[in-house]
Amino acid sequence: MKMNMFGLFNKKKSDTVSLPYTTDIHSHIIPGIDDGSPDVEHSVALVKQMQEWGVKRIITTPHVTEETFENTPETITAAYNLLKEALGEDAPEIIFSAEYRMDENFLKHVKNDILIPLPGNHILIENSFLQPFWDLKGLIYQLQLKGFNPILAHPERYAYYYDEKEIYTDIYNSGCMFQLNWLSLAGYYGKETRNIAYWLIEKGYVDFLGTDLHNRRHARAITEFLQTKEYRKLVEKLNLKNDTLK
Repeated sequence: MKMNMFGLFNKKKSDTVSLPYTTDIHSHIIPGIDDGSPDVEHSVALVKQMQEWGVKRIITTPHVTEETFENTPETITAAYNLLKEALGEDAPEIIFSAEYRMDENFLKHVKNDILIPLPGNHILIENSFLQPFWDLKGLIYQLQLKGFNPILAHPERYAYYYDEKEIYTDIYNSGCMFQLNWLSLAGYYGKETRNIAYWLIEKGYVDFLGTDLHNRRHARAITEFLQTKEYRKLVEKLNLKNDTLK
């Protein structure tokens, strides 16, 4: 029996609280090209869920990483077209960029000018979760010289920074913006990650929030968080730039 993907989330639209923006800048909803949605049917369901959160514009960001997801503009475009065809006329505005792991593969993309920026020439970059990029500030400067505006994805998830919080200040003051995950604030990755996320907000270091949506488990966790008093209090502290990316 075929599974009804639109029943994945067990929430009525009327019960769902909206996110505090209409543009989401980080997700993995393009089918079959990274560790996000495995197929078009899942992707369509995830897009519908994002619409229920009040998202009207999706800048989706498949992984580009060495040896695992060595995506190119061509591979991303082909999968993106499958999703757009499946969504039809009811689709929200969806464009794609990428989430670039800072590795040798990324340095080749930078050198060969084959990056896919977000609007405003922003570039979403990420560290490995095992160790930081060896010259992050140097790379940020190199990207800026090329006219890009770097955004560090989910800085709250890099545990090797937790005992040296001054590193966050150093990176942020170098001109690199920060994008936090809703899942971190919801406690999905644990208490310590959640605490760092709130600390970054209190410091005023958070420019963007993103769903980083990969699957139905993520969707459920975010939806549940949106129902909480904690979420309603949090929104008052945010000054996000998501909807400024044009």
